Amino acid sequence: MPAAIDALLAILRAAPGLSEALIVDGPPAVNLSDRHRIYVGYAPGAEQSVDIVQGFASAGARTRDEDSTIACYAETWAGDTDMSLRRTRVFELLAAVENALRATDAAPEAPTLNGTVQWAHLTAGALVQEQNSDGALAGLSFTVTCRARI
Repeated sequence: MPAAIDALLAILRAAPGLSEALIVDGPPAVNLSDRHRIYVGYAPGAEQSVDIVQGFASAGARTRDEDSTIACYAETWAGDTDMSLRRTRVFELLAAVENALRATDAAPEAPTLNGTVQWAHLTAGALVQEQNSDGALAGLSFTVTCRARI
């Protein structure tokens, strides 16, 4: 799983649609000045960064399948109160993550997180919205689900 998380970070950092977003490994640091952020291995309120479930892949107990769910979070904010713009932008970030995980001629190994898993894809999301004295914020918790043969 550590190699898969590192590969997910590398894929997202190289994605053209995420060039304006800061891709963060784990929970947020103190400096939150970037307006568009994606956290890998962190989502507000999540009890863990990654869930892992294993089972035997076949009779004989020689190999196992490992299903993992990586908690992620996309966030965008601005000093204004236009929630529609924030909501639209956070879903654009999510779409860019989803596109980055699809196979293309330029990145045929993206769905396998560069060969670290059998497959990975975006599987769930939940939107939160806030207005405060700093402006509008839209956040989207999402999960990337993977399967590996171990």
